[in-house]
Amino acid sequence: MMMMMMALLRSGSSKILPRYQPSILPRFLHSHATSFGFKQDEKSKLVVNVFSTVASTYDLMNDLISTSLHRLWKDRLVSLLHPFAGMKHLDVAGGKGDVAFRVLERMNSVSNKALQERLADTEEVTKIFVCDINPNMLNVGKKRAIERVFSGFGEDRSLHWVEGDAEALSFADGSMDGYTIAFRIRNVTHIEKALSEAYRVLKRGGRFLCLELSHVELPVFKQIYDYYSFSIIPAMGELVAGDRASYQYLVESIRRFPNQW
Repeated sequence: MMMMMMALLRSGSSKILPRYQPSILPRFLHSHATSFGFKQDEKSKLVVNVFSTVASTYDLMNDLISTSLHRLWKDRLVSLLHPFAGMKHLDVAGGKGDVAFRVLERMNSVSNKALQERLADTEEVTKIFVCDINPNMLNVGKKRAIERVFSGFGEDRSLHWVEGDAEALSFADGSMDGYTIAFRIRNVTHIEKALSEAYRVLKRGGRFLCLELSHVELPVFKQIYDYYSFSIIPAMGELVAGDRASYQYLVESIRRFPNQW
């Protein structure tokens, strides 16, 4: 299973996220926009239904499908974000809180302790916004936050849970220091709109990080991966979550998503 990560700065880097210009966006974004796996349909409603169905078993299935590698990939994502005290960060489609919790853990880590002490008197208040279109996924995240109260997450005023659409964010222009989206951009109906919104809400110099699954190129491994994806994963979804169709969609959505090249 291939993992693809994209990290961009809004400015101040050779990798600059350009302003949304429909005329120069790759055509594959538009062809992907109307797809639901291998079907052509009203994608946004169907995606919401999928994640509503799998919300309660999503953590377990992620561990089984990726052999827990998704945890390491998310750790790497947050390490590239370089969280700091007083940060305003937006994690999109991250209702379960996986990335948000890691951002706070990173801020509170021993390695950041000296930095936190230096910035203890800052007027900037840390705010981590978890935005998801699916209320069921947000409810899972809130429950997990309460369960982690021993780590301060349940009562942490830095965490804010927001029901919202990646294509029409409710946040002000230039209001975020960071934006992350993990394993979800392929589920957005119009990817170009989500990217435009990401650019809009980021401050100049803000960081955009996208973590996504992609394609296996080596022929031998591709055959194994294809068999695993289309035969094993849906069967596991049926056995563990009682839902073969949702996991059939998930593997199809990976296949239709633009490759890493």
